[in-house]
Amino acid sequence: MKILVVDDDRRIVKTTCDILKIKGHEAIAAYSGEEGVEKVGMDAPDCVLMDIKMSGISGVEALKRMKALVPGLPVVLVSAYATDDLLEEAERAGAYAILSKPLNFPMILAFLSLLRKEESILVVDNDPDYCRTLKDILALRGYRVETESDPQKVMGHLERNYELAVVLLDLKLGTENGVDVLKEVRARYPTKPVVVMTGRGREMSESIEAACRIGAYPCLYKPFEMDELFRLIDEIRIRKLQNVLAAA
Repeated sequence: MKILVVDDDRRIVKTTCDILKIKGHEAIAAYSGEEGVEKVGMDAPDCVLMDIKMSGISGVEALKRMKALVPGLPVVLVSAYATDDLLEEAERAGAYAILSKPLNFPMILAFLSLLRKEESILVVDNDPDYCRTLKDILALRGYRVETESDPQKVMGHLERNYELAVVLLDLKLGTENGVDVLKEVRARYPTKPVVVMTGRGREMSESIEAACRIGAYPCLYKPFEMDELFRLIDEIRIRKLQNVLAAA
């Protein structure tokens, strides 16, 4: 991956870049917030590691300008200290996390490994045509997609591919209720992100409420805008990445 390292301390930049290069990444150096923003504008990296307190513009201000250029850019801020106000401002600006110095490099490398990983999604719907349509659209966005029409086979997918990022689960699976499938998923994989969907809002209102009570993401009502689904998937992915960094 291409990682932009931004800090006005040249020794820190060199050390960080050297470690990243040893681990097979392409590391790009920038020694001010302004230079970091310029390099993002010229050729966007896959991720930015940036100090908060620098001469010139701050890391938070640089983050805002970078996000204006590349809205989905993952930016991790680094600080020897961080006040609550600064944390809140950075979060509002879209920082994935604020890490303390010195950096926990094993954690950073684990984060980059997860960031690089191709996300996989399981679509569960008893309409094969709908499954194919969703699969084609998601595949165009770079996701690996599995589909399943038989609720009895859902757990098999999870057992074979524990790294499935998201399950898209229809609440009406022929004669079966998707909530029962969700309960089974929750019992075995408590933290697995599941987004429920339905084309029968009124009829399935009790099932929707039950699904939300046991941890499903908000229900998508068919036909839904694909941007809404992409937003949910991005939200789930960001939470996963932030959980990795939170351990630092």
